[in-house]
Amino acid sequence: MATPQFVSELRALVGTRPLWLSCAIAVVLDADGGRVLLGRRADNGLWSLIGGIIDPGEQPADAVVRECFEETGVIVQPEALTSVTVSGPVVYANGDETQYLELTFRCRAVGGEARVNDDESTEVGWFDLRDLPALDEANQRRLALAVDHQGVTAYDFSGLATVLGHGVN
Repeated sequence: MATPQFVSELRALVGTRPLWLSCAIAVVLDADGGRVLLGRRADNGLWSLIGGIIDPGEQPADAVVRECFEETGVIVQPEALTSVTVSGPVVYANGDETQYLELTFRCRAVGGEARVNDDESTEVGWFDLRDLPALDEANQRRLALAVDHQGVTAYDFSGLATVLGHGVN
């Protein structure tokens, strides 16, 4: 896995302590909307939506296009921001800790050909939405929100009492 230079520079300062990073995730649908593009991750062997870390100063929609092309060779057009979520804490094999602000976009494939295009995936392919390989719960939720998207971005909210510590009159 290629670690972005800015993350390596931060790690030199903070060691393995938790980093808060933003990532862009693509739910790429084919022209008919019946298939989704997935990649099998090289680090854990699981099928996943395509995505990666947003570079400093990079627009999230630009990042989702870049990440999709870098990882799969597929050119996408972002259509909608469908969900904003936060990952659970992640601890990598080397001890680095992080947590991600996840911006998920529904995208339409407009060019390229699906292939393994870097070292982050061992397989890449199109899958019928009715016959998907096993996906973890977070990817299943992001996929469902993107496919069912009706123009309103989904987000989790703990409620006023939780956030402010009291009710609002």
